[in-house]
Amino acid sequence: MSSIKRAVSLYSYQDEYVRGKLTLEGCLQELAEIGVEGVEVITDQMFHNTPETDDASIKSWKEMVNRTGIVPVCNDIFINTNLYHNRMLTKKENLDFLKKELVQAHKLGFPMVRLVSATPADIIEEALPLAEELNVIMALEVHAGMALDNALTKKFTDIMFKLDSPYLGLVVDTGIFCRRHPRVSTAFFLDQGLNPEIVKYIDDIFASGDDPLELSHNKLPEDLEKMVRSRIDREYILFAGGYENKDFSVLDPYMPYVKHFHGKFWEMTEEGTEYSIPYKELIEYLKEKGYQGYIASEYEGGRFALPGTEIDAVAQVRKQQDMLRSYI
Repeated sequence: MSSIKRAVSLYSYQDEYVRGKLTLEGCLQELAEIGVEGVEVITDQMFHNTPETDDASIKSWKEMVNRTGIVPVCNDIFINTNLYHNRMLTKKENLDFLKKELVQAHKLGFPMVRLVSATPADIIEEALPLAEELNVIMALEVHAGMALDNALTKKFTDIMFKLDSPYLGLVVDTGIFCRRHPRVSTAFFLDQGLNPEIVKYIDDIFASGDDPLELSHNKLPEDLEKMVRSRIDREYILFAGGYENKDFSVLDPYMPYVKHFHGKFWEMTEEGTEYSIPYKELIEYLKEKGYQGYIASEYEGGRFALPGTEIDAVAQVRKQQDMLRSYI
């Protein structure tokens, strides 16, 4: 039997949370109701004054966890390097913020912090002794648009390989394994006037086994440039670069360091599968590699809700959890 475990990132419920449909405890109760084992939290989203949340709020969180029986798995943190209008944070300021985040994660009961993709690599080695002392793993997110061949990601992985510490690793976002462009994104941009010719252009790239990552970072090919008629067309092309089409084998050298997965998804179909990402094949790959960590549902389809439609992340997450359970 597989040792892969299931979690949900509360990022998924951001719309329900901000509109007051779900409280923080309500989110945990929802997970308990559908039999989810673990939770991933973005403390910037749901905790006041992070990374210096007061003791009363931390105590309240722990009581919620105890009542619902949900396991804290990962705390998504941000080092806000552009906090000030006129300058970037210094190395010392970045390091101080990271240390505060590690302390707070420990207080909240999280064994891991997800470092956002652009976390400065030069603070990692100096933060490592505190991470070891607190028993909190620092894991950099490998996100589509900034995957393993990205220069900033490589700075971290170089340090990770060099130090070879159990307290350093990776959070892999499954958006790097898109086999089709999310059609909810396409529908959203078409509703705003996107040129359908560009849709076909992007879809054909995915169908060929490639992805449009390079289109987001370089001058557009002449044939594609001729199709651009509006700002919406350019935005769509830019967004398209945020979905990568990598083979699972790209993870082979990194699997000993992979601590967690973001189970990114945009649309669960009526057939019970995710439209863009081949989760059945991915989970088979992870079983072969002996992965024993969590896959946390991360619903991102809400950002493409059409005007006048309701976002129902709860229903979408339930469907994805059913799918993950069946494949695991």
